[in-house]
Amino acid sequence: MSQNPLWAARVCLPVVYIRFPQDCFYPPPQQISMFLSPPVDFLDCGRGAPVRMECNNPSDFRIEADGVVYAARSLQRSPQHALVLLVKAIDGTTQQQWTTQARPSHVPDASVPPAGNTDLMEISFPSRRNSQLKRMKRDWVIPPINVPENSRGPFPQELVRIRSDHDKSRALRYSVTGPGADQPPTGIFIIDPISGELSVNKPLDREHISNFHLRAHAVDLNGNQVENPIDIVINVIDMNDNRPEFTHQIWNGTVPEGSKPGTFVMTVTSVDKDDPKTANGMLRYKILSQTPESPTSNMFTINNKTGGIITVAAGLDREKVPQYTLIIQATDMEGNPMYGLSNTATAVIRITDVNDNPPEFTAEMFSGEVRENRVNVIVANLTVTDKDQPNTPAWNAVYKITGGDSTGRFSVPTDPTTNEGLVTVVKPIDYETSRTFVLTVEAKNEVPLARGIHYPHLSTATVSIRVMDENESPYFEPNPKLIKLEEGLMPESALTIFTAQDPDRFMRQKITYSKLSDPANWLRIDPNTGRITTIATLDRESSYVKNNLYNATFMGLDDGKPPANGTGTLQIYLLDINDNAPKVFPQEAEICEKPEPNAINITAVDGDLNPNAGPFAFELAHRPFDVRRNWTITRISGDHAQVGLKIGFLESGIYEIPIIITDSGNLPMSNTSYLRVKVCQCDINGDCTDQQHIMAAGLGTGAIIAILLCIIILLILVLLFVVWMKRRDKERQAKQLLIDPEDDVRDNILKYDEEGGGEEDQDYDLSQLQQPDTLEPDAIKPVGIRRLDERPLHPEPQYPMRSAAPHPGDIGDFINEGLKAADNDPTGSGSTAGSLSSLNSSSSGGDQDYDYLNDWGPRFRKLADMYGGCDD
Repeated sequence: MSQNPLWAARVCLPVVYIRFPQDCFYPPPQQISMFLSPPVDFLDCGRGAPVRMECNNPSDFRIEADGVVYAARSLQRSPQHALVLLVKAIDGTTQQQWTTQARPSHVPDASVPPAGNTDLMEISFPSRRNSQLKRMKRDWVIPPINVPENSRGPFPQELVRIRSDHDKSRALRYSVTGPGADQPPTGIFIIDPISGELSVNKPLDREHISNFHLRAHAVDLNGNQVENPIDIVINVIDMNDNRPEFTHQIWNGTVPEGSKPGTFVMTVTSVDKDDPKTANGMLRYKILSQTPESPTSNMFTINNKTGGIITVAAGLDREKVPQYTLIIQATDMEGNPMYGLSNTATAVIRITDVNDNPPEFTAEMFSGEVRENRVNVIVANLTVTDKDQPNTPAWNAVYKITGGDSTGRFSVPTDPTTNEGLVTVVKPIDYETSRTFVLTVEAKNEVPLARGIHYPHLSTATVSIRVMDENESPYFEPNPKLIKLEEGLMPESALTIFTAQDPDRFMRQKITYSKLSDPANWLRIDPNTGRITTIATLDRESSYVKNNLYNATFMGLDDGKPPANGTGTLQIYLLDINDNAPKVFPQEAEICEKPEPNAINITAVDGDLNPNAGPFAFELAHRPFDVRRNWTITRISGDHAQVGLKIGFLESGIYEIPIIITDSGNLPMSNTSYLRVKVCQCDINGDCTDQQHIMAAGLGTGAIIAILLCIIILLILVLLFVVWMKRRDKERQAKQLLIDPEDDVRDNILKYDEEGGGEEDQDYDLSQLQQPDTLEPDAIKPVGIRRLDERPLHPEPQYPMRSAAPHPGDIGDFINEGLKAADNDPTGSGSTAGSLSSLNSSSSGGDQDYDYLNDWGPRFRKLADMYGGCDD
């Protein structure tokens, strides 16, 4: 039965666009001579009820619900008998009926295009002669015109004739507009302006453009529109001109081996550019071939509509056939081998591995050997075979020791490259205890076996391991060894015997001993017997003793080949004896002259432990006698006491108080400790204000030496400055002597001060060189109070009060005044250094000859007489 539509009666009731029933105020229906392909459309005139359409010749034609008319059988051309088709539309609600006729002049062969103009379907513009008709709601719509694609011509090929009723009374011109006519792509459709014949000018391609929408116009010779434009739809009818195309030329899929029939594998797809709503685009699939054809040639099947591939036979075995190649064919025309177009693609199906082959040992017995006390050593390699895919969980072997290793001294990891089992020692083995091991090892895969598969007998093997003897190190027992002794043990005292044992019972070996560590060098060990004796007195209070324990390490060395050694530690716990006298702490303190309410708290410290330490007894020594007269001591607790002044006032200074402290040991020990107390003047808060005493009491020896060095350096700098000033003053006086010869030369020389006075002349306070105007009178120093490090007071020579220097910065004038004061010494004792003239000038150069001054003229002769000549 042909499926090509002849025309379409669109469900647009009650008006038929080709001819119109009277009910819609159009001209009465007329017989229409038409080509088979154009459709017939209806207008519903605003009705919304469902419409049922029937034709009067159901044996030759059938009409679908959408109004498309199909030939029910093959129709032959018959010029003598024109076909008349009566189409009836029935309203499903009111049962109102409308009828129209379609009478094709003939039924053309699909392969032969219609020829001549007499058979063209005629499309008329709607008439407007009845002025009393109701106004149309919209323009007239022409039923679509169906044109097969890829027509061979000849071109132009007439499609339809367009005419107006006005062409009977005047000349008209017809034209069409729209894509395919006057718009791109132009030139596909043309119209005869006089006859109105619409033609196609070239073959059409549905896959490029599936339909065209044109508009027909009718105008008079003056260009005036005589009819409303009508729309013409031209549908391109699909032809089977495209083969199916697979989206991939090679399809890859997988399926596990041993899969049951009906297991989905993969889906292949192809596309056809033809209309998928027609048989031209309806595809069907099938398998053309299977390679290899094992175990059968039909291991797979394909759904002919969806392209899904499934298994249809059992027996997929990767170890036998790892991959299948299928040739898949897709055919359009619903798979019709005679009229359909076909294409092929390749489907490659890889059989994935499942664990259907257990690992099997290559031998039932394996052997190996290992030396004792070795760990992380491989002693045997266990090999297995597995037919599954290598380096997959179904192939990787896992080994387990099931017997012969109760102490867990072995493990069997897997070599990831070779899949071998590596029998490895993980704990030391003692040859003297076990000389051989017989292990039972089982091999399995990382994943369980597939259902129904059991492990064979060869998945278990026996491993025999022989242990070889080796010289082992001696060991001390116990280690460490603890002994308890009283401290104070004299040298050459025997302590203990510390010996090592040789684990090699089957070897006769001698062990010698030596000392490795003895921090205080107190011990000695006999190399043959291991006897330990002392070489010094053991002292618990030594810095090498921690928490009463003293540790010494010794080594034992055998005479094996090669020799082996072991070490042991001797711990000596020293018991305390009363061998340390107590001491006072702190050893220095300070107190105010008026001690109220100040007091000094002291503590007794003892290097011994209880009961050889506290509680302690405190008392003041009997000598010197003023100690008990000035001071008092009161015991506060077993370890503490308080020292205070017994009198109401004590002169500031440093005092050392002897305190006798006695411990509580059996045969107690006493010791006299000296508490150095600084008595000072205090402010209202009880803090010392005597800074000089604080410095004397608080500075150490190193600080005092540094201060003295600084003072010496400062004095040297001051003396150098004074010498420089004297030389400068001497040069100035020399210039005055040259200018004024009448001046007293001796006075000028005395102003240079080249020769100093005696010791008494030089006894002046050097601190005044820095600040001579800031001298403090001696009266400010308290009478009878001095530091302990001061020299004893004794009479010193008294000099008349020196006048203040004219200016603090004139050091030279200050020194001159000092020299004058020395010359006027009231004691008359003079200087012990002799006369001034008997001293060499510090700047004269010693034995320098001054006779050359006579050559300078009369002004220098007096100087030459004074300094030249003999030493007198």
